[in-house]
Amino acid sequence: MRYYLVALFDDESYKQIEPIQKSISKKHRLYKNLPTLHITLEIIEDPNIEKLDAVLTKIINPYKRFKVELKDIICFNEPHKSVNLKVEKKGYISRLSRNINDTLKLHGFNVRDNIEYWDLHVSLANSNFAQREWKKNEYELACSTAKTQGFYDMAKIDRIELWKPVNNKKEMVIKSYRLKTY
Repeated sequence: MRYYLVALFDDESYKQIEPIQKSISKKHRLYKNLPTLHITLEIIEDPNIEKLDAVLTKIINPYKRFKVELKDIICFNEPHKSVNLKVEKKGYISRLSRNINDTLKLHGFNVRDNIEYWDLHVSLANSNFAQREWKKNEYELACSTAKTQGFYDMAKIDRIELWKPVNNKKEMVIKSYRLKTY
């Protein structure tokens, strides 16, 4: 099974981003329950969860809460048909993502080979867990409308979580790692 390591926003930042997601979902009738906004840091195939937890705890333990720059809208065409906020690859988020990928590889976990080509992003709308498949013209309209409106914000990350890909928030979270506050 594939697992996802994700960065999550504090409440204040979440409230700044969520209206865009709600607007797209409502206009195109995509979701009954909105997916949790997050930044995917790593994808791990068939891990030993206990070993993974021990390694992740060591990696994440020294990190404190940090800010990410959300700048502009990026869209991923078919088969994803995804409208996203672009996360600038600099500072803490870039270092953390690279550190996680490198360390997990060293410990024998099956992770992405080359993260340099991975666009860090916050998915606002896509066909995953949607109540219906959106048509190509709907996706293109949502993408162009979102790009026209634009977006810029500094958002705070307060925790990292390990998820399994199910659309049930109670079953989805395997482990949560709180970042330090100073």
